[in-house]
Amino acid sequence: MTLSPEPDPSLELFIKAVSEKKASDIVSLDIRDLISIADTFIICTGNSNRQVTAIAESICFDLKQQGIKPLSMEGLKEGHWVIIDYGNVIIHVFYEPVRKFYDIESLWADAKKTFY
Repeated sequence: MTLSPEPDPSLELFIKAVSEKKASDIVSLDIRDLISIADTFIICTGNSNRQVTAIAESICFDLKQQGIKPLSMEGLKEGHWVIIDYGNVIIHVFYEPVRKFYDIESLWADAKKTFY
C-alpha cells in the first residue's frame, strides 16, 4: 500500500461533496497506473441504506451545482452500494457491512491511497 502525502487538488470538489453528508472512512485510490476505466476511485461509507442514498443524492446535487454531471449512477434505490461514474472519477458509496464484505480497497492494494 502506498500512501499519498498530499491529496490531489483536482479531487477537492469531489471530496467536499462526499464529506457534506457525513460520509465516513473516505479514501481515494489513484488507479491510473492500474486500469484505464478511470483515474480515481473515491470510496466512502454510510451507516444505513438511507444515509447511503442521501450521501449519493447529495454528491450528485452538489457537483451538479458546480457544472459536473455524472455519466451514470447505479444502486441508488437499494442504498447498499451506489456507484457514481464521473468519467475520470468513480465514487463508491457503501453501506458499512457491504463495504466490509466486498473490501474493494484490498482488490486495489497497489493503488496510491489518500485518507480524508
